[in-house]
Amino acid sequence: MKLRKACRTNVKIKMGLQGPSGGGKTYSSLLIAYGLCADWTKIAVIDTENHSADLYDHLGDYNVIPLDAPFSPDKYISAIKVCQENGMEVIIIDSMTHSWEYLIEYHASLQGNSFTNWGKITPMHNELVQAILQSPCHVIATIRCKQDYILVEKNNKQVPEKVGLKGVQRDGLEYDFTLVFDLDMQNHAISSKDRTGLFFQKPPTKLSIETGQLIKDWCEKVALSEVEVQTRIEQCMSIGELLKLYNAYPQYNQTLTPFFQAKKQKLAPTPTKENQITNLKARLHAGNTVISTRPRPKTIF
Repeated sequence: MKLRKACRTNVKIKMGLQGPSGGGKTYSSLLIAYGLCADWTKIAVIDTENHSADLYDHLGDYNVIPLDAPFSPDKYISAIKVCQENGMEVIIIDSMTHSWEYLIEYHASLQGNSFTNWGKITPMHNELVQAILQSPCHVIATIRCKQDYILVEKNNKQVPEKVGLKGVQRDGLEYDFTLVFDLDMQNHAISSKDRTGLFFQKPPTKLSIETGQLIKDWCEKVALSEVEVQTRIEQCMSIGELLKLYNAYPQYNQTLTPFFQAKKQKLAPTPTKENQITNLKARLHAGNTVISTRPRPKTIF
């Protein structure tokens, strides 16, 4: 057992897409998947939606594993293993809802105490969740939604009130994902959970290949050490590149500022006083000098 510094490097995204039927879950998943790997042949869809994954074959040569009822968790796990063994980079599970519905039916068929019978169901569900979380592939799981209602009191009567869409899945599943998108019937998505920070509190948008590319960049971003950042400073070829590096690692700004300043001087040397006077005389002679009273902008480093 050994302590180490936290460091995110080359993670694999585990994300959920939930929405009503017709909300674009399968299509959006395929676009994100291509953004993640840029190779249709490295994408596999575990299809429980009556071959709906085949409807988008015009997008590219992705792979499909059709599953038939009963949709037990062990079938999903076997399909995930097949994808991994065949070198898939992105696995789309379309959808997770069928597994949960199978477990609900299985629970109802058990004899004995209903509460204690959940002790037989929960391990089956958890085994599937762990297969997803431990997979060396990116995993996108779709979840069906239905309209949810609660009873509220109005005029001394209990009346149902619509409170939005609820995923047909075991409560708390979203906690296991790094990223969750909610889709509406217009195929617009908002993030209901976002540990990447890329989509938090952003307005509704349509998911695309670019969405997958953003997620890919986040997954592959490697935190550099102070020594590595110092090396990168010397490799910068422009002020813009240097500024981008400076903003990317604020934790090193205090200690590495002298190196940033030295590199900036090399890339854009400050004119000497003699050169400034010569340039001013030339501009005055040309008659095109404008004297500005605006304060000079502060330099960042």
